[in-house]
Amino acid sequence: MEWLQRIREDIGSVMARDPAAQSGLQVFLCSPGLHAVWAHRFHHWLWRHNWRLTARLLSQITRFWTGVEIHPGALLGRRLLIDHGMGVVIGETAIVGSDVTLYQGVTLGGTGSPSDAHSRKRHPTLCDGVFVGNNANILGNITIGGNSRVGAGSVVLRDVPPNSTVVGVPAHIVYRNGQRVLITDPHEVKDPLSDALIALSERVEQLEAMVGRDQIKQNTFAAEDQERTAYRQELEKMRDYVAMGEGI
Repeated sequence: MEWLQRIREDIGSVMARDPAAQSGLQVFLCSPGLHAVWAHRFHHWLWRHNWRLTARLLSQITRFWTGVEIHPGALLGRRLLIDHGMGVVIGETAIVGSDVTLYQGVTLGGTGSPSDAHSRKRHPTLCDGVFVGNNANILGNITIGGNSRVGAGSVVLRDVPPNSTVVGVPAHIVYRNGQRVLITDPHEVKDPLSDALIALSERVEQLEAMVGRDQIKQNTFAAEDQERTAYRQELEKMRDYVAMGEGI
């Protein structure tokens, strides 16, 4: 049966990706993240068939049992690994691709006002192969590209291209396609201190320009002094000095 095949697939995925997994039986009995995913499949079926209150009640029981809160409306792909699981929250309109890994404390949260809460997508989309470190927050209707990595404790507020690594609060790209990404423009860092960094950068440029002008002036005055001194020396050599009143 298909559901048995999915269970075997999930257990095999955990065995392959979790170094702490020692046997299939251990994974089956002692993996709360896996239990939450299995329960969600039933909750999601109820949700799609308009048994929404029942789905929500059962999801709350699963939350108490596993420490993982997955809204019944969320769409989850195959072979999702929720490692440890405690504190993971996946919102109603979130979409999670296949072979995704979520560590403890991850939040796939939403944004938007209550008035349009049911009218649009407000939670993130994680494409296939995404890795999210513990306590990371991915907020809003954004997309995390395939095979990307989100560092632990990061807060992601913007789309992330495929094959990228993002870190920070808010998160910014540090690796893309295996190459280090260096930030040279303070405008690229969208954190609360970015405005201060931009102001400091502009002030440094102004000071450097002022110092450059002063150096030009000093060099100009020094050259003029040298010319005047040389001119006086030439005059002293060329003329016969006669004191006023001499020979009277």
